[in-house]
Order: sequence, then structure tokens, then C-alpha cells
Amino acid sequence: MIIRKRLVAGVCGLLVALTGGSFPAVATADAEPAGKPVPKVELVLDVSGSMRATDIDGKSRMAAAKQAFNEVLDAVPPEVRLGIRTLGADYPGKDRKTGCKDTRQLYPVGPLDRTEAKTAVATLAPTGWTPIGPALLGAAEDLEGGDATRRIVLITDGEDTCAPLDPCEVAREIAAKGIHLTIDTLGLVPDARTRAQLVCIAEATGGTYTSVRHTDELSERVSQLVDRAAEPTLTPVATRGADRCEKAPALTPGLYTDREAFGEHRWYRVDVPPGQELRASVSVAADRAVNRDYGVLLRASTVHGREIVRGEAAGDGRTDVLSTGLRYPRPDIDDADTDGPGKPAAETVCLRVSNSFSAPAGVRTTPGLPVELSIAVVDGPDEAGDAAFLGLGRGWPFLGVLIVAGFVAGVLWGRLSRWRVSVWRTN
Repeated sequence: MIIRKRLVAGVCGLLVALTGGSFPAVATADAEPAGKPVPKVELVLDVSGSMRATDIDGKSRMAAAKQAFNEVLDAVPPEVRLGIRTLGADYPGKDRKTGCKDTRQLYPVGPLDRTEAKTAVATLAPTGWTPIGPALLGAAEDLEGGDATRRIVLITDGEDTCAPLDPCEVAREIAAKGIHLTIDTLGLVPDARTRAQLVCIAEATGGTYTSVRHTDELSERVSQLVDRAAEPTLTPVATRGADRCEKAPALTPGLYTDREAFGEHRWYRVDVPPGQELRASVSVAADRAVNRDYGVLLRASTVHGREIVRGEAAGDGRTDVLSTGLRYPRPDIDDADTDGPGKPAAETVCLRVSNSFSAPAGVRTTPGLPVELSIAVVDGPDEAGDAAFLGLGRGWPFLGVLIVAGFVAGVLWGRLSRWRVSVWRTN
């Protein structure tokens, strides 16, 4: 038997060896891993005329950027698909309309050929305008498709020169699409106006802003951002809340993003099985100027409108993100109370996200404010009771206990006070 098995194995091996050259390779070193999202990054470099300035370690801003790019390209993780886009690299004239279209993809997003990418960067020379808004729109198109991490890293030394296409509004529109694209910005020797614009662009998409004054700072920061794209992260899922619970989207455990207008209510639904605990949190970001004194409310209720528990937070202009959360442990039920054989009945909990933000005059209210909603359903505590967090949700029994306890405490305190007064009078 053993000899027969070895003979069959040998024949199979011979057939594979003879026919192996006639079949295409299943995978190559550059092929994307099967079933695994591949992170994408596009570096957007300002090549406008102002990049000639020689104020970074005694050399021009363009020379510093090229040196940093060469160091970054040598260290790109193999799993990252990297591309390069320029702005202001080709048109040296004074026609505004033409100059504000001057953006192109220098190196396509894909497997990196370091020599080819470095050669392309070496040919750049400071030339024209600073169309940051059009460049961001082009980079967003370059990174379309896929569910993996997508980042734009913008390196510039000045603010956009192609208004009224405000790059901050462009960043908000990109974020409003729900494609989960992050924009990180780096300002080369920035002034106050450039810094403010780059901070606004980064905050609109959950990115970061960095001020750069030395070559090593630039290469180190860009490398960090490229490496961050390769790190596994939880990708939020875009959703859209409804104006009432009946029409609300049913959410499962995970991270979700939405946009909510100023002063709006939005509804979502979550099914909570018996013996499980719902944990929900929401963050609303003020990605533009807002009036002082605002709040966020996260309210859980039954499908009939009875409130179960709520979480709320208020701010006065000192923070850019306002967050709150709640917990609702649902008790176990008897086996008889089920919606099918062996299947416990799940309770539908309606979540309402409300905000009381308002915008000053002249500030655009569209798109709405970014909302991030986190949902988790975990094993509940052993003695959750038919109540919300700490037994305060259903209210009536506990309220009765509080009333009685308060009455008894009041009587005791009154008697003690009268005794102390009488002793004081006697003495």
C-alpha cells in the first residue's frame, strides 16, 4: 500500500513538473494579497514659483523637498501603493484660468518603482501657481476604489491662489462623500494664513497638520504618514441616519460616519439580544467656525418612543470635537419568550443623535458636521436587571426607593437638627 501511494505521488509530481511551465503564475511579488485591502497614499507636492526660496537649511524649498522625497521613497513599505501628484509644475504664465488647472499625476498610484519615481521627482522645477483645491480633487480621483486606508499627504509652502475654489471647502466635500480619505498637510516655513488654511484642510478629514522648517523634519514626517497608512485600522462605514426610527438604518457593531446639519436630529437602530449590553458613543466635530455654547445628545429609546437612557455633553468653544456615550444592558429572558424555536427575541433600540450647534453669519452650513458613531454589543453584566446603566433607565421602582429614602433621611435630619438646637438653647 505504501509503495502504491509513493508511486502515485511520484507520477503526480512528474506531471506537475512537466506542465508547470505552461500555466501562468498564480501570484507575483507585486500582486495584491488576495482578499486583503491594499493601502494607498498619494504625495501632493507644491512646485509653484515660491518653492525657489532658500530658507530651509541654506537651500531652496524645492531642493529640500526633493531630498526628502528620495529618502521617503527608499523607505516605503512594500504593501503600500504610492503615487505622486504635483501642483503648479508646468505653467509659468500669468493667466489665472490656465494656472489654476496646473495639476497632474507625476507617478501613478500602484506598486512602486523607486528608480522611476525618483527620476520623475528630479525633473521638477519651481514654476507656477498654487492650485491646492484642484490638486486635492485630482488626488481624490487618483485614490478611488477599494476599502483600505487612503491618504493624501499635501506638502506646500503657501496658501491656495485659485479662490473662490476654497481648498478647505474641497476637503469638506471630500469628507462628506463618505469615502474615508484622510488628508494630512505639511507647511514649509508657513505664515499665519497658510497655517490656518492647512489646519482647516486637515481637520476637515481627520488628518494632521505639521509645520516644517528643516529637511530632516520633512522626510521624517512624510515617512511616518506613509507608514501609518500601512498600519491596520478600523475603517468606518458611511451611513445616513433618518428623520425617525421607523426609517432608520439598522446598524451592527462597528464604526460609522455620517453628516448632520446644524441643530438636526438623526435616528439609527440597533438590535440588542437578551443578556447583551449595548455600548454606543458619538462624536460630532466642529470642522468650521461655530457659535459658543453647544451640545450633543445621544438618546436610546424603545420603538414606541419611551426613553431608556441618554448621554449628553456640552461645550463653550474650547474644543473641536464633542463626544458622549451610553450603555444599556438587556437582561436575559425565559426560553418561552422567543420569536422562534431556540431563538431569543432581540429588542430594537432606537438611537437618536442630536446637536445644538449653530453657525456664525457668513459661515457655510453645508455639508453638515462630521459625525462618528461607534456601536458595540457585548456580554451584559450578571445582574443587569430590566434597566439601563446602573439601573436608572426604567426608572419607576428605583424612583420609588429614592423617594422613600429621601423622606426617611429628611425626617432623621430634622429630628437631629431640633435636638442640636434644643441643646444649644439649654447651654
